[in-house]
Amino acid sequence: MLQLHTIRENKESIITALQKRNIDAEPMLSKIIELDEKRRSIQTELDATLAESNKLSKEIGMLFKSGKAQEANALKEKTAGLKEASKQLGDDLNAAATALQEQLYQIPNVPHESVPAGNTDEDNEEIFREGDIPVLEEDALPHWELAKKYNIIDFELGVKVTGAGFPVYKGKGARLQRALIAYFLDKNTEAGYMEIQPPLMVNEASGYGTGQLPDKEGQMYHATADDLYLIPTAEVPITNLHRDDILAEADFPIKYTGYTPCFRREAGSYGAHVRGLNRLHQFDKVEIVRMEHPNHSYAALDEMVEHVKNILRDLKLPYRILRLCGGDLGFTSALTYDFEVFSTAQDRWLEISSVSNFETFQANRLKLRFKDENGKSQLAHTLNGSALALPRVLAGILENCQTKDGIKIPDVLVPYCGFDTIA
Repeated sequence: MLQLHTIRENKESIITALQKRNIDAEPMLSKIIELDEKRRSIQTELDATLAESNKLSKEIGMLFKSGKAQEANALKEKTAGLKEASKQLGDDLNAAATALQEQLYQIPNVPHESVPAGNTDEDNEEIFREGDIPVLEEDALPHWELAKKYNIIDFELGVKVTGAGFPVYKGKGARLQRALIAYFLDKNTEAGYMEIQPPLMVNEASGYGTGQLPDKEGQMYHATADDLYLIPTAEVPITNLHRDDILAEADFPIKYTGYTPCFRREAGSYGAHVRGLNRLHQFDKVEIVRMEHPNHSYAALDEMVEHVKNILRDLKLPYRILRLCGGDLGFTSALTYDFEVFSTAQDRWLEISSVSNFETFQANRLKLRFKDENGKSQLAHTLNGSALALPRVLAGILENCQTKDGIKIPDVLVPYCGFDTIA
């Protein structure tokens, strides 16, 4: 969420920056300033009314002490009117503050200056590519066919138990999933990230804190009886560990990693591009989350990108990195790098990780602050990234590592899963 003083002081530059998202922000920002002025005006009037009421209350007490009951009672009638007025002003102030907050929630984060303009994912900027795309046999299969052939993932059984988008992993498929999770967590903890096992459901405040609410409300599973939400990513509960915290500069950097199942309704997702593991309602993901001093957050972002690169190098998967354009940038992000693995059997790139800097956008919602060297309170910067999302990594391994004798497991995973081939 953008800060009010930032909007007031930088309205025109914010309007220009949000044009990269293909948003005309002028009406929204003008409305915010108008609501803020209304809120301030009501607050001023309320303060004056309460001050007058307090002044008269003191006078009434003194009049009673002086035996001037008639004059005191006359003033009591006036204070009754002031109390009624202050109650109405208090209600008006709450309504104005709520309207202002709701309007602020509608404004996305301001893109970093390096974000390219663009409308869709076709306008994203490729900045890096590494790894050789394997040459497969002519009869190479996509992962959903390989899963059936080797009996390692059962999509139909998942439909029977729950519905589409909830696969059942079996035998070596389940063990490979477990191996990937353990490997990712080990890589992250070796890099200094503290492992966290967070709740899989969050309250509304947590959803608002990281920006899933109200922006992605329809994409989250909502347990209405308890007003809790199934998490779409570990980013949500882990980042909210520091909601309402005031940190010290010495606390930075704060680095967490966590494995969780993730739940996404993915409403409106249809077609061949979502077959198999390409898009699911429940999937496993290992996340990295950081809280940083504002002066160091972009260096931290670069470090996170290099970390994910190293994981993919270990897996020997061909990948590329995209800098997302304004039209494809997430609501809360200032800058995002997407990692994509090439699926040789599908002849397409599959997104497997997003690494993002949110700057102060989430911290403002979370009220996550720190005391600087002068004792002044400032907003921290938050960052997160997938390291990694399992479904498309698994799809990439199955498809790119298939041979006539079976699926060759990447060397780094063999100690974790206990076998080197699925056949």
